[in-house]
Amino acid sequence: MPSFPHCGALLLPLVAFGLLDLNGASAASDGNWPRWRGPHDNGVAGAGDYPVKWDAGTNILWKAPLPGKGCSTPIVWNQRIFLTAPAAGEDAVLAFDWSGKMLWQTKLGAERAGRHKNASGSNPSPATDGRTVFVGFKSGRFAALDLDGKIRWQINIVDRFGPDTLFWDYGASPALTGKNVVVTRMHNGESWLAAFDKETGELRWKTARNYETVRENDNGYTTPVVFSNQGKEALLAWGGEHLTIHDAADGRLLWSCGGFNPAGSANWPAVATPVIVGDIAVVAFGRNDRGMPRLHGIRLSGEGDVTATNRLWMRSNTGTFVPSPAADQGRVYLLRDKGEVECLDPATGATLWGGAFPKAGANFYGSPVIAGGRLWAVREDGAAFVAAIDGKFELLAENSMGERVIATPVLVGHRVFMRGEKNLICLGAQ
Repeated sequence: MPSFPHCGALLLPLVAFGLLDLNGASAASDGNWPRWRGPHDNGVAGAGDYPVKWDAGTNILWKAPLPGKGCSTPIVWNQRIFLTAPAAGEDAVLAFDWSGKMLWQTKLGAERAGRHKNASGSNPSPATDGRTVFVGFKSGRFAALDLDGKIRWQINIVDRFGPDTLFWDYGASPALTGKNVVVTRMHNGESWLAAFDKETGELRWKTARNYETVRENDNGYTTPVVFSNQGKEALLAWGGEHLTIHDAADGRLLWSCGGFNPAGSANWPAVATPVIVGDIAVVAFGRNDRGMPRLHGIRLSGEGDVTATNRLWMRSNTGTFVPSPAADQGRVYLLRDKGEVECLDPATGATLWGGAFPKAGANFYGSPVIAGGRLWAVREDGAAFVAAIDGKFELLAENSMGERVIATPVLVGHRVFMRGEKNLICLGAQ
């Protein structure tokens, strides 16, 4: 099992619950993709003329060779593309311009290579607030760089807080609040969320998040989601068989929901990051890759332990293990590990329609991305698909990237960026 990288936006209400652009990142229509799941953390891109079909001679604008195998998803800010990769045995951050020219490469120190065949030491995706790029690595290295590649500050969370005991490779991406950058570790040992000052790297708070679970279920690879909880900035965290809400200012636990594994099934780590639709979080659990899926709809209201009151629904016949759900126009979209696609009502969990991409022995690891009533997805063997999803599923195209792809597609500025094992690939109208 890998360590899992992290894919017209849905503008959620900002009255009581909803995703907030609290970290300075602009809306999708401004042409930026500032973090792994996009400008609103729901896998939705802004309007654009994105290519559907391509081959070696059509719609591939450029390929930029990468110095080593990384699995993180690129981010885009003002027509600059940032990503992490190993370079000559070191953790590195790279920047490319809109034409595919490398602008700079900053090395940070010795890498710790990935253990799983579909992982690397560069699994967490970068995040930016438009001033600074924040990056993390399996080595524990955690750093902030300016947009020209100069290191603002650098720390090592392994040196500071001890090594992780994850079965596989660290993959949680940094989350940005108004003042801080937040990282998380969920494993067999001391688990926590920690916030560091964006400007200085100084530790602002660290909150223990320890839950006793059966084997491996304390391992988590998910990324915290920044959202508005009753009008205040908060963090939603998933792992250790618990969904929790924390005050973004001090890390204080405000709300928790357990009860996700009453049968005590083992080897169910948290991989897919939840998606928020209004006041509901849709949470994938279980092992869809082994025919044991679980999918939960949790209402985010109240405070304290809401385990007995806030579960709206649970399904044991659908879900996803690795790809994180997307949400658009009040609907949730699942890309299951073998390529099935479902559209669900988040209030009831009911399937509104279903479909599937062509079957193969390979799995989907990158998360789905939606734009203009279409869904983009890429399989680990490099097969990339586009489907229409407006009221039903209709396969529009199957394309080959020519190399393995684990990262999530990025759609921004009328272009699609695919990060392969060897190249950063840019697709667009010729």
